[in-house]
Amino acid sequence: MEIKDIIIFDGECNLCNGVVGWLLKFAPQDLFDFVPFQSPYGQELLKSNGFPTQQLDTVILIDNSGLHTHSDGFLRVISKIPKWQRVAALLAFIPRLLRDYIYKTASKHRLLWFGTSNSCTISLK
Repeated sequence: MEIKDIIIFDGECNLCNGVVGWLLKFAPQDLFDFVPFQSPYGQELLKSNGFPTQQLDTVILIDNSGLHTHSDGFLRVISKIPKWQRVAALLAFIPRLLRDYIYKTASKHRLLWFGTSNSCTISLK
């Protein structure tokens, strides 16, 4: 049995839930394990990797090459989806400083812009 890549996300963020829903539709089914940071497993993963447990300001991808956050994490996630590999490759040409600025701005305002949800796309683990 192959180990899936782990995506830690904010299960109460509408934007994050929307991205997870999109990934569930387009990513190969056996590729990702989605873990809301609010879940016991999410809390355990955050603690063991040195992240705060009260809030999450980035998607976190844990794969066989390590831990990836911010725009690098997002690009790495979409690069694993066959039909989106070219898009990820093109976006990777944008300097990380600019990509991370855009990512961090969206992350900072995501709850204001997209709202929160009382339920998560994924059942809590």
